[in-house]
Amino acid sequence: MKTAVYAHRGSKSNRPENTLASFEEAMRVGSDGIELDVHLTKDQQVVVMHDEKIDRTTNGKGQIKSYTLEELKRFDAGSWFSPKFKGERVPTLSQVLELLKNYQGVLNIEFKTDRNVYPSIEARVADLVDQYRPLLPVVYSSFNHESLIRLKQIKPNAEIALLLWERLADPWRYTEQVGATAQHLWQPTALSETAAQLQNHGIKVRAWTVNQPKNMQLAFEMGLDAIITDHPEAALDLRKSYETINK
Repeated sequence: MKTAVYAHRGSKSNRPENTLASFEEAMRVGSDGIELDVHLTKDQQVVVMHDEKIDRTTNGKGQIKSYTLEELKRFDAGSWFSPKFKGERVPTLSQVLELLKNYQGVLNIEFKTDRNVYPSIEARVADLVDQYRPLLPVVYSSFNHESLIRLKQIKPNAEIALLLWERLADPWRYTEQVGATAQHLWQPTALSETAAQLQNHGIKVRAWTVNQPKNMQLAFEMGLDAIITDHPEAALDLRKSYETINK
C-alpha cells in the first residue's frame, strides 16, 4: 500500500505555515493531502491558523477570538518567516477553499477546539466545505473528540479522525464508538504495534509530524496510510525512491 504524504500546515518547512503561500507550494509539489487548522474570530469568521494566539506567526499579539476578521487582517503573517513573504495575511477558510477548489487531494481540517470554545464552528466549517468542496475528499480531525461527534451529527457521512498523543488499550473500540475511521497519531505512537492493531480492524493510521527521512522510510515500510510532514517535497521524493527499490 502506498503511504500518502500530507503537507502539514501547508509546506511549513519553506513557507510561512497556514498561509496561502504554504498551500500553493503544497499543491505545486504534488502533496497527496493538505492539513490546516481552524479557529473563529470575534465576529464568528473561520480563519486558518495553528495557535490560539497570533503572537508567534504574525506581528500582532493576543487571542484570535479577541479580534474581528477586519482587525486580524491588518497583521502581517509572513515576515516572521522571511522578508520574502511580507504582506501574507491570516487567511479565512473561504480563501483557502477557493484556492483549493480544484485540488484533488485530501483536505485535512483540524478543529482547534481543545483549548478554546468556539460555538458553532463545526457547522460553519461544514457549510463552507459544502459550498467549495462538495465532491472532493475532506477529513476532519481534532484532539477534542466532542467536536468530531458534533460534526458527525451535522454531516453523518463525514470522515473524522481522532488526534491522539497516547496509545490506547484496544484502540479500535473507542475509534468505532466515536464513529471515526482513522487515528492521527503522534509519530512515536504511530510507528509502533498500535498501527497494525488499528489497520487490522480497518482503521486508517496517519502519523504526525514525520520529518526525519529514517522515520519516513519506516512509515513507508510499515504501510501507514499517511504521514503528515513539514517537508512534503522531500517525503514525496523519498517515497518515489522507496517504490523504485521495492518494485
